Amino acid sequence: MPLPTSPVIRRARLGAELRQLRRHATLTLEQVCDRLGWASTSKLSRIELGQSRPDLADVLDLLDVYQVPTAQREALIVIARDAATGRGWWKSLSEMSERQRTYAELEAGAAAIVEYQPAVLPGLLQSAAYARLRVEAGRLVSPDIDVEADVRARLARQEVLGRPHPPDYTALLDEAACDPLGVPEEVWQEQLRHLLGLAGRPNVTVRVLPRGAALRAGLHPLAPFSCYSFPDPADPRTVMLETLTTDVRLGTEADVERYQRTAEWLAALALDAGETLAWLREQLVDPSNGHRPADPE
Repeated sequence: MPLPTSPVIRRARLGAELRQLRRHATLTLEQVCDRLGWASTSKLSRIELGQSRPDLADVLDLLDVYQVPTAQREALIVIARDAATGRGWWKSLSEMSERQRTYAELEAGAAAIVEYQPAVLPGLLQSAAYARLRVEAGRLVSPDIDVEADVRARLARQEVLGRPHPPDYTALLDEAACDPLGVPEEVWQEQLRHLLGLAGRPNVTVRVLPRGAALRAGLHPLAPFSCYSFPDPADPRTVMLETLTTDVRLGTEADVERYQRTAEWLAALALDAGETLAWLREQLVDPSNGHRPADPE
């Protein structure tokens, strides 16, 4: 079975390679569009920037104009198909918002994901009730959010962690992200059990940074971020920065390297996976008596 691919990354790679081919052919955007009878250069520009889902017929026309050799042509056709269809998994994302869809596309083909969250648990680790609480809180600034659709989308994204050939997923969480303040007790206890269940999978690692550890070490990331790498080394590694209104995608090697180093630095400050699991279990309430486990003598 072929490994899954990430459509958003395949679009970025296809666009970069087509742009390089055009420049190698010493053609401008206007010259290519004139040859193909395209009304404006915006269509080609969006393809080269990876901003649109490419039509395979358009890609074939571009490869003809650039006189691409057979072997390279066949490789680019495979990338174009991945960029356009994602090997048939796209239907499950039909109701996702644009923000959710971008993350889902990145997660779909990732070989490894490292996420840092300073305040809330990442979407890939959220239980349904916890996700609903977070989405409803988001309506304070985005009142048009469809809460139930957004929750379903988050849960659908989690399926990537249990698929064949799942990504290696690491969550680096500030202790504040695991603070139940403001979360109803029953929701938080369900979330803890959900988190512990996911952390027990061989491809999932959860690590908690003790409160203030990053600040005391002299550096603190200014926003949550996620780092993605892919099975095909030619697919560009990517970083997503999460903000209140939108998300920023970084793809230059310099940017990615900086965030990869930051993730490594945060990991060095965090509890290891075993210590984190023990710390999380200490917060669980025994359903038979409503008490947390007693500290060992």
